Amino acid sequence: MRIPGLIDPHVHMREPGATHKEDWSSGTAAALAGGFTQVLAMPNTDPPVVDKASLAHVGALAAANALCDFGLYIGAGPDNVTTAAELAGQSAGIKLYLDQTYGPLRLEDMSLWQLHMQAWPKDRPLVVHAEGRTLAAAILVAALADRPLHVAHVATREEITLVRAAKKRGFRVSCEVTPHHLFLTKDDLHGGWGEVRPRLGTRADVDALWENLAVIDCFATDHAPHTALEKAGPNPPPGFPGLESALPLLLTAVHEGRLTLEDMLTRMGENVRRIFGVPTQPETWVELDLDHKHTLSGQGMHSKAGWTPFEGWVVRGLVRKVVLRGQTAFEDGMILAPPGSGDRIKL
Repeated sequence: MRIPGLIDPHVHMREPGATHKEDWSSGTAAALAGGFTQVLAMPNTDPPVVDKASLAHVGALAAANALCDFGLYIGAGPDNVTTAAELAGQSAGIKLYLDQTYGPLRLEDMSLWQLHMQAWPKDRPLVVHAEGRTLAAAILVAALADRPLHVAHVATREEITLVRAAKKRGFRVSCEVTPHHLFLTKDDLHGGWGEVRPRLGTRADVDALWENLAVIDCFATDHAPHTALEKAGPNPPPGFPGLESALPLLLTAVHEGRLTLEDMLTRMGENVRRIFGVPTQPETWVELDLDHKHTLSGQGMHSKAGWTPFEGWVVRGLVRKVVLRGQTAFEDGMILAPPGSGDRIKL
């Protein structure tokens, strides 16, 4: 079966600053293997993407090495309200980190949220990492600033219920959910292997996400790779690799009747384009074997992480081929796209 190239609005490529975890070449190879032909990369690199120079630097790294098309977020910091807003036309959106995550960006002061939201153009994506009560506050501040808000990685019953209520009241809110929050609970992984932000929830949280599928606008991987050595160490960083497991997991859910193929494709394509202004790609598609049964394993994946939280899961659905602008970029497990073949997305 042939489907359009998928879009992931939430990935971490780890370059610059942590290329032992991932880089633009390995991360976009993982994207192609997972059926993604466009990715939007988060700004919490080292150094973070917060100004013109850092945006240009990461853009040059990606242009030289990316194998699929890419966009770059700008990060909201305490000192870049005006600078960030001036770069809106060159970025995929602005990311406000309002709760604990990996990396140096976090805004503790609510008045800074308001300044960033008011300065940011109304027609460009405004994305928040906000959990629990912080999410309620973020929705209110965005409404007061008269800005649409996209909520990253909604993870709990409390949060999806709040987003549902906000939408019902007419608030301009959209949201994404990750496969790991849809398929895993806090009891499924132990030690550092289960460290992720937002944290994995309870069975009731997972059930609530599925019950509120109509509220979820996008599926996003939040691909956040760390090495197995780091995850097994005394201070394991939060984050999971996800680009290569997302599609087979969701296709398995389609086989099980938990969602339709149309549901899945809308949340990995059309809705992402609508919210983030991502253009279509000419002569670009993904060829799937919908019935192929296989076992997920970190061994053989293209990400440098080399592991997956879904190790041993039996899934149905496999990416056979990816064609990017008329050129075969991936086929039967092999990356064929040369470095730099990915274009920066014109947003």
